[in-house]
Amino acid sequence: ALLEDIGPGDITTEAIVPEEQRGRGAFLVKEPCVIAGLDIAFEAFRQLDPDIVAKAFKRDGERCAANDIVARVAGNAHALLAGERVALNFLQRLSGIATRARQFVDTAGGRITVLDTRKTTPNLRALEKYAVEAGGATNHRMGLLDAFLIKDNHVRAAGGVKAAVDLARRHRRTSSQIIEVEAQSLQQVDEALEAGADIVL
Repeated sequence: ALLEDIGPGDITTEAIVPEEQRGRGAFLVKEPCVIAGLDIAFEAFRQLDPDIVAKAFKRDGERCAANDIVARVAGNAHALLAGERVALNFLQRLSGIATRARQFVDTAGGRITVLDTRKTTPNLRALEKYAVEAGGATNHRMGLLDAFLIKDNHVRAAGGVKAAVDLARRHRRTSSQIIEVEAQSLQQVDEALEAGADIVL
């Protein structure tokens, strides 16, 4: 992310700010949210200056109000200015996910488990799923090898729900690989349960 943004150099900062100048900054929340990604934001600065000093006043997963200062950083001004956008992009995206996840969890009121999906930004899955957890929701699958999730296309290809569940069971590599069926009707719910699926969605 830093390479994408900075490339061969931050020409504005290099032209205007003396190389040895020190600086400091604060992370100010502009609207209520659940914060997530502080360590990632700090790491963006540390990649540019290992001596950056960062202090967090909130922990990932905590609610924040508008105008809360959640963290401060201090160090080489070049590093702070060059890393600012990358740090904020991660912090804003992950906090947005955590905030939305918490809204769903609060609405569910403990009556259901709120799961995420694999519909993540390419190359950001681990971070986005971390943000989901910071928001109080539950990670589903990290990837296609974690669990069997039989969907409508799989059912059609196998020739039915029972056939799909049977095939998945025969191809299990470990007992921790659960078999889930995403049912399209009440009849498919019954078929999945009769076939011994671990979870029916």
